[in-house]
Amino acid sequence: MTGPLLLLDGASLWFRAYYALPESMTAPDGRPVNAVRGFTDMVASLITRTRPSRVVVCLDLDWRPQFRVDAVPSYKAHRVADDSDGTVEEVPDTLTPQVDMILDVLAGAGIATAGAVGFEADDVLGTLAARERTDTVVVVSGDRDLIQVVGDDPVPVRVLYVGRGLAKAELLGPVEVAEKYGVPLDRAGAAYAELALLRGDPSDGLPGVKGVGEKTASGLLVRYGSLAGLRAAALDDSSDMAKGIRAKLAAAEQYLDVALPVVRVARDAPVEVSGPDALPSAPVDPRRLDEVAAELGIGASVGRLVTALAAASADGVVA
Repeated sequence: MTGPLLLLDGASLWFRAYYALPESMTAPDGRPVNAVRGFTDMVASLITRTRPSRVVVCLDLDWRPQFRVDAVPSYKAHRVADDSDGTVEEVPDTLTPQVDMILDVLAGAGIATAGAVGFEADDVLGTLAARERTDTVVVVSGDRDLIQVVGDDPVPVRVLYVGRGLAKAELLGPVEVAEKYGVPLDRAGAAYAELALLRGDPSDGLPGVKGVGEKTASGLLVRYGSLAGLRAAALDDSSDMAKGIRAKLAAAEQYLDVALPVVRVARDAPVEVSGPDALPSAPVDPRRLDEVAAELGIGASVGRLVTALAAASADGVVA
């Protein structure tokens, strides 16, 4: 039995690593390497846990795509660096240099990366999951937006949600999403995206429908089946929808008209993958990886990654 296709949300994981570990973790020359060490250890742990046959780390080539900003101008506006033109994300000064270090580790190990010009990592993950026709897909992210990609057609797609840390990670499929968020089981992933639209998300600058929280949103989606069904009922004088809900939806009509493409993860982004996504049994460029490990003082973390590659390739079985 072959293992799954493991899709990792790169930025989500290295941000988590950066904030989880102290900046006192430094290279021999004094540069902080806390994100590099934490990210490398997470990748090793995830490979050990899922025993994938293929792995891709998905990247943000555009963290705030213009098509989303055009639809909802507040989208991620609070994350824009003060001195930028709206295209630069505010990122800690000591994290930015570590991203290139992480990419060096991945290149030396032979782990593929992927991105799409004009799209976020979420869209890359969604597109690669939608393209898959052979293996189960496991998407790893601390971003709840990715919960919408769960499904079983044409292959099982599961989300390993690490928002509370890797030790408390939750593996979510349609059943778990339906139970946890109270959305219809037969369209759990799509319904979760609609729930997120109605509820809003301050972390992404999405206002949602004022006065409609998660519990109300899930109840409405269960009752009316979908966002389209909900909006149709709001316009139907003969429907049983409460006047208060009708008023809230009417007040948010302009937002509801444009927000779904903002919230929904793209499934057709022009994704380019850096190379073969097969899990290597050993580093493809061991000399380069050894040099990076020595330069950054992360030999132990790199060693754990190399061990994980060998072990997963040896058995090739889903954990």
